[in-house]
Amino acid sequence: MTDTRQPGIHRAWIVAAVTFLTLIAAAAFRSTTSVLFEPLESDFGWSRTDTSLAVTVNLVFYGLTAPFAAVFMERFTIRRTVIIALALIGFGTGLTVFMTEVWQLVLLWGVFVGLGTGSLALVFGAVVANRWFETRKGLVTGIFSAAYATGQLLFLPLIAALVMQVGWQIGSLIVTAFVMFVMPIFWTGFREKPADVGLLPYGATTERVEQKAPSTARETLSTLRAAMQSKAFWILAGTFFVCGWTTNGLIGAHFIPAAHDHGMPATTAAGLLALVGIFDFIGTIGSGWLTDRVDSRILLVIYYGFRGLALFTVPFVLGPTVEPPLMFFVVFYGLDWIATVPPTIALTRKYFGLAKTGVIYGWIFASHMVGAAIAAAFAGLIRDVQGDYFIAWITAAVLCLVAAGSFIFLRNDQKLVAEQ
Repeated sequence: MTDTRQPGIHRAWIVAAVTFLTLIAAAAFRSTTSVLFEPLESDFGWSRTDTSLAVTVNLVFYGLTAPFAAVFMERFTIRRTVIIALALIGFGTGLTVFMTEVWQLVLLWGVFVGLGTGSLALVFGAVVANRWFETRKGLVTGIFSAAYATGQLLFLPLIAALVMQVGWQIGSLIVTAFVMFVMPIFWTGFREKPADVGLLPYGATTERVEQKAPSTARETLSTLRAAMQSKAFWILAGTFFVCGWTTNGLIGAHFIPAAHDHGMPATTAAGLLALVGIFDFIGTIGSGWLTDRVDSRILLVIYYGFRGLALFTVPFVLGPTVEPPLMFFVVFYGLDWIATVPPTIALTRKYFGLAKTGVIYGWIFASHMVGAAIAAAFAGLIRDVQGDYFIAWITAAVLCLVAAGSFIFLRNDQKLVAEQ
């Protein structure tokens, strides 16, 4: 019999803390890519298109792994899936010190680490939040989102300093060491479900009736086909495509090299991205808190609209030094960086039901990373052809405004797909 008493510190918060740390470890690799562009191009004579290709492949594998990661977690347990994913990240980053050809960069950065980080994407956090929390789901999802997004940005100053002082190889090895450090902590502290330790989910007063989640690749694809019949799916996937384009694909991959084009040192640009991460931590947790209280559609209109306005300013505020207009962008954009995640997950849960949230959000997240992958390649190509990123910034800004406007087509009274 499951114990309905809530202890002083519910085990859900311990599981959440371990999940938070693991998401930061997964984010560690994401922080190295933009810092390593210049050193790799200098050492090996590669072009921006070459290095952007590796990032593009990484983002594609990262995104397309996510919906199947939810299936792996259901079928093989979260613990085993996460440990294998961390091992892939560790090997993928560590082996880069031996590479000599572009295809090796694509294999290690793109395939190995893409698969590993894809298995630890925000789908992982969504599954943990759904299993362990009956209340505060929005807040917890916001915390997990902040861990992943902020973690990758907070590593930047350290990695950038190491790259400048002792070489890019040490930066890669530091990431490998941190990932290996987290693995035993996760294995020891994580538990699959509250029932495994005789508890109810946090905030629950009665046993939850567990609905069967998709646990095979066929069921995952079948769930996708059913979801594609819903306008809600296309709006959420389309707007998250734009979210990926304007975060991981553009700012995450190209902000530092773009700032370098304007004469700013890489360490300074990395520090600015770290500040984006700090303000993102505040903004995303705040977004999770708001998601528990405000219509998620309204939040997303605000987030995408203001992000678009912020991106319009980038080509005009970048320069060799940090001036007040650039700091305004850093603060404003930072608060909005991944604030879209909690309301997007909440809408996924609303329109598709709790049991299918992990898999369907996985497909929505795949759209996010496909958008990021296309943006990374597009921005790199624009930079090589035009000599600057101006078109890339303006394109991203326009896409955000389109995304904001699309929510007028998402009705609040649509039937749940889960009930159809």
